[in-house]
Amino acid sequence: MALILTIDTAIDKALVCFSKKGNVLCSAVNENQKEHASFLQVAIKNLCVEYNLELKNVDAVAVTSGPGSYTGLRVGMASAKGLCYALNKPLITLSTLELLAITTIQSSAIYAKNTTALICPMIDARRMEVFTAIYNKNLTPILQPTPLVITDSFFTQLLDAQPILFVGNGAFKINNLYSHFNILIDQLNISTTALTSLSYQFFENQWFANLAYAVPNYLKEFEDNLNKIPK
Repeated sequence: MALILTIDTAIDKALVCFSKKGNVLCSAVNENQKEHASFLQVAIKNLCVEYNLELKNVDAVAVTSGPGSYTGLRVGMASAKGLCYALNKPLITLSTLELLAITTIQSSAIYAKNTTALICPMIDARRMEVFTAIYNKNLTPILQPTPLVITDSFFTQLLDAQPILFVGNGAFKINNLYSHFNILIDQLNISTTALTSLSYQFFENQWFANLAYAVPNYLKEFEDNLNKIPK
């Protein structure tokens, strides 16, 4: 049956949803990032009541593990792990950046007109810092998830070669440094469809996290990213 509870409190918008075989049954959304902690448990309870669902019947709990807001990641991970412990269910951890890329492929009108573009999800990390990665249309990473201080030269080589669609709440920062004909921008949020489809894929392949050792993926350590650009 594959009934999965999915939790996303990683960035601006919090999502809670129940799905069967990758299809959304019901969901709840919170738009205020400061209220994610108070929203989460109430939303789960209300969905169970409204749609006659019982937590004991879920087959797994999935959660966005990062990168993203430190507080949001801790809230989501703690809740997901607590439910898994209590219900004796497996835990699925999902990459926020990959989910943004999947959302782009599934629902971005800009990408639908530019399917040869690389996809560069960006999560705002304040100032000119972002958490980012670059994916092709097959979701193969061209640049692995990394923290990055955006410079005026980092993306030049890739932009000269092909369009890049920058997505997420950090995508606007590109306009502060670049003026390039191959720049595309869509500040979309993670969709419930992306959450449910990826969590179901993980469930089908039994790609479960170690419940005792699962932690948020903060991507905090900064490195010399100028040496990472693909040749």
